[in-house]
Amino acid sequence: MMSEAKPMPSLKAILMSQKFHNFAVSQPSLLLRLSANQMRVSDNLLPQVFRALNVLLALVFAVEVFSPRGYAWLDAVFISLAALAALAALNRQLPFQNVLTAALVTAVIGGAAHGFSAKTSLPFGPVVFDSTIGAKIFDAVPWTIPLLWIAVVFNSRGVARLILRPWRKAKIYGYWLIALTTLLVVTFDFALEPWAWYVRHFWLWEPTRLAINWHGVSAMNFLGWGCITVLLMLFITPSLIRKQPGHSVGPEYHSLICWLGALLLFAVGAAEVKLWWSLGADVAIAAIAGSFAIRGAKW
Repeated sequence: MMSEAKPMPSLKAILMSQKFHNFAVSQPSLLLRLSANQMRVSDNLLPQVFRALNVLLALVFAVEVFSPRGYAWLDAVFISLAALAALAALNRQLPFQNVLTAALVTAVIGGAAHGFSAKTSLPFGPVVFDSTIGAKIFDAVPWTIPLLWIAVVFNSRGVARLILRPWRKAKIYGYWLIALTTLLVVTFDFALEPWAWYVRHFWLWEPTRLAINWHGVSAMNFLGWGCITVLLMLFITPSLIRKQPGHSVGPEYHSLICWLGALLLFAVGAAEVKLWWSLGADVAIAAIAGSFAIRGAKW
């Protein structure tokens, strides 16, 4: 006798079977494991890169401080390391693509503004850049100037976040952050200019009709830094907002250390060439900004 044919299993039975279930989820689970492994490698590598950059930055900083007249090539290395360290510090809090986007926008707008000023005297005033800190881009601005913008803006923003930490949950916190970052950038440039001109000879300011100046630097320069910083902050702030929920991040002191370290370098250089008003301004700026930042961080 012929055996009775077994009935074909229904589609529902196939979908509910354990074998189909294992087959269906095996590939996605494999991809998830690979992705998790890549993330662990990235998480392990980032602290090492961050520490390496800061060790190099500290070594170059020490050489810069103890040789006030400095070396042109070392100044370029110092600016580059300061920018990279600022990016690495921010990348510990935000995705790399966000940090990279903000850095590119800052470098392009800041560098273009200074290049335009070298050609037209707007918006910073009549400035002539020397090639000691790097070859010029389009025969207008040294390649280190865009990196200088990254270091100054990102570290000033970090200091502003420390100062405003007690009010970080306020509805208008974002506007305060933009305003205070701009003020700190202008203040930093106030300390930078005498050192960059009289000590390192990065650039030369030509005289203007404005009666108000700081060691020969027109007030127009500081107004230009303020306007460009506001523009930059409007563009980059959306990229620098932490959108993923998680545990609250503690105070980050890296930006404050770099910011105050730069002011120390400026003060040593000012003392070397006997710019006493500049030295006093450097000390006062460091004391005021540092005390407010530490107070805010402890909140």
